[in-house]
Parts: sequence; C-alpha cells; structure tokens
Amino acid sequence: MDSNDDVKKMTSSSDCEGVEQELERVVPSTINQSNAEMYHEALLLYPDDSAINPDMEKRLKRKLDRHILPILGICYFFYYVDKTTLSYAAIFGIKEDLNLHGTQYAWLSSVFYFGWLIWSIPSNLLMQKCRPAWYLSFNIFMWGALLMCQVAVQSFGTLSLLRILSGAFEAIADPAFMLFTTMFYTRDEQPSRISAWYAWNGIGVAGGGLIERLLLIARMRRNQTGVEQQSINWGQVKEAYLDYKTWLFALLGFVSAIPNGGISNFSTLVIKGLGFDTLHTTLLGIPQGILVVIWIGLGATANHYMPPNSRTLVSALFMLPAMAGGLGFLLAPTDAYIGRLICFYLTGSYQASFVISLSLVTSNTGGQSKKMIVSGMIWFGSCIGSIASPFFYRVEQAPSYHLGIGSLLVANCAQFAIYFGLRYVFKWENRQKEEQRAILRQSGALKDTAEALNATAFQNLTDKENPNFVYVY
Repeated sequence: MDSNDDVKKMTSSSDCEGVEQELERVVPSTINQSNAEMYHEALLLYPDDSAINPDMEKRLKRKLDRHILPILGICYFFYYVDKTTLSYAAIFGIKEDLNLHGTQYAWLSSVFYFGWLIWSIPSNLLMQKCRPAWYLSFNIFMWGALLMCQVAVQSFGTLSLLRILSGAFEAIADPAFMLFTTMFYTRDEQPSRISAWYAWNGIGVAGGGLIERLLLIARMRRNQTGVEQQSINWGQVKEAYLDYKTWLFALLGFVSAIPNGGISNFSTLVIKGLGFDTLHTTLLGIPQGILVVIWIGLGATANHYMPPNSRTLVSALFMLPAMAGGLGFLLAPTDAYIGRLICFYLTGSYQASFVISLSLVTSNTGGQSKKMIVSGMIWFGSCIGSIASPFFYRVEQAPSYHLGIGSLLVANCAQFAIYFGLRYVFKWENRQKEEQRAILRQSGALKDTAEALNATAFQNLTDKENPNFVYVY
C-alpha cells in the first residue's frame, strides 16, 4: 500500500471518530498537576506567549541561572571528584596498600556501578513521590558519609561494599539534575543549562513572589511535557518501557560510558604509562579536565548558534575529535609521547556530544512518570557500560592499554551512528504527529489556538498521548 492510500485510510470517518475519542480521553478539562489553582492562574494571567513580557522573562532566567546553576554545578563537581578518586589513588599506592592483584582494581572500578544499576530506577520513582530537593539532599549526605568511610578501609572486600553503597546513593544525581533543568527551563534553554552544570565535571531554588512563580509556569507551556506530578502513573511506566526510543537512549548511555568508565578510572595510569612520573601525571590530568570544560562550552555555543533542530548534528560533529584522538593514540609510535598525550586529550570531546544528547531526553519525553523512567534508562545503560569498560584495560597490556583505547574508538563510532539514528526517528515521529493533527483539525477536534496548547500543556500527558507534542532533534 502506498503513502496516499495510507493517508486516505487515516482520514476515514471511523478513524476520525477514534482519534477524537482518544483526544477526549487524554485531554481532560482540569489541569493534572500539583497546585492546580496556581497553574490556572498562570494561564489566565499569561494566556499565550505574547502576554509574557520579554524583559520580565529575561530577569527571571537570570535569577534562575544565578540560584540554580551554581548549586547544581558545585554538586556535580564533587560527584565527579568521587568518580576520579580511585584513578588518582591508583598512582599514589592504593594497589600496594590493599594488596590488589589481577583484576581487583578493575572490579573496584566496576562495583560502584552495580549499586547504581540496581537502585537507579527505584530511586527515580521514589524521587517522584518525594520533594526532589529533599530527596537529593539526603542522597548527597549519604554519599558523602560513605566516601569518608572509604579512607579507613583495609581490605578489598570492605572497599567494594562501600563503593557499591556509594553508587546506589549517587544513582539519583544525574536524573535529578535533569529533572530540575526541565522544571525551570524551556526546551530551547535546556542544552546550554545542562552543559553549564555538566561542565563542572572538568572542574572536578529560585525563590521570589507569586508573579515570578506564575511566569515560570507560563513559560513551561512551550515544553508540553508538564512540570510536576507526585503520583506514579503506572501506565506511563509501561509506555516508557514499550517505547523503542527509551531503548535507543539506553544504548546511547551504554556506548557513551565505555570511554567514560575507562578514562575516569584509568586515565592517570594511561598518562603515567607514557613515561611521566607520579607528580607530572597528576599535573597532566589538569589539562584533561580543563579541556572537558572547553569541549562542553564549545558544544553548547555551537548548538545555540546553529539552526533549530541541530542537536543531533552538533553531537555527531563533536564525536569527530574523539574518534581522531583514539585512532591517533593507537597508530602513533610508542615513543611519540607528546603526540599520544595530545591524542588522549582529544578523546574528551565526546563529553560535549553526550551533554547535548541529555537534552534530547529531557526535551522529547512527556509525562512525569515516563520522564523519570526514560531519564533513568539512559543512566541504566551508562551503568552497564561503566561496569564493562574497566575490563578492557587489561593489566598485561599496561602501559599502552591498546584494547582499552580500541574499545573507546569502537564506542565512539557507535555513538556517532546513533545520533543519526535518533535524528531519523524523531523526524519520522513528527511526520506521524502532523498527520494525526491534520485529521483532528479536519474534524474540528483540534485547533491551532493558545487555548488548545494550554489544554494539553499541564495534563501530565506523555509525548505519545499529547497531539501538540513536537519532537526536537
């Protein structure tokens, strides 16, 4: 059957009636959010985007940036310090102090993510039932307490247990930061704001009066993803797991973590293997962190100035230096220490790609429960990749670690391909959405008005349920 026959079939009267009934089912007349009265008041005060004063909106964004981003950034900095402490402990004698042998160091790198893997999805659902700021604060406190306990350990087993528990309490960090970003920023603003707090990887809530809060809610209408919902919708949970895009994001998380898991735990050993002593290895880790910040900043800037729907293209673009660096490190002569070090530094450009791809998750998932699952699944995939990646850095291949660098290169190539796959499926999904909207417009069930957008903006609808949802890519 050709495309014209498909369209004719979709526009049949029986199908129109079915779609109208579906629209009535998913678009109730009341706002499905906590503090519904405030949402009603916001939509009455700001019925459409033209009612929002641009200067007021700019002041609000500056206040959000001033209050939210520094807190998220500082927290993320300490989270990343935790991930790299084992790497620096390796060159300062932890292997000898704990008498580690064989693959025990690799297991210490991996077990952290077992706790994360087991607890990531339950933790996301718990955060939806609690106040996110309080739940995140509790997890940060527990993570810090467990990290301090690691100082006193005397055995591989005890340290493994503490790292598993640390991973469990850290599992909520990235999804929580993504949630806060979606709660306060529009989809266009999310890539640069995620980049702002994620950039603290390399470096190692808004208050106010009622009118400010109403403006904040009105701005979120553009997202069509809802803002807050404290009851778990199990139908949305089911939809999340049945949506093929969820598994594409999980695959993206997996291939993105293959390089990250190895670099965060073995970077100092790779640099030391190039012929540098312990002090210089530590110092040479500094440019690596600075370059991560630069890569992420360049990625956010490029995405800002590119035309709309360029996120997947920018992500693919920043994979090229990483792929070139991995290939150069493998092919360069073993005595080309400076050249191989530069190639190793280049591998960090993938961080910019991954940060921008996180905004694809936050911007393209509607419904609070579905959003929590999908956000958790990209980090679920990341956990599996982080568990596997240290074992590519085999002890007998030190100091070159050819298999480890090779795994990095293969994962980079896979990540590059996934971005174009995501671009294709989001464009295809948008065409399906537009055909659905055309049917609803013909039947009079959907109108291109501010009232129609307001009707679906805060109903806690998933991206599949919401006829006004448009995917960004």
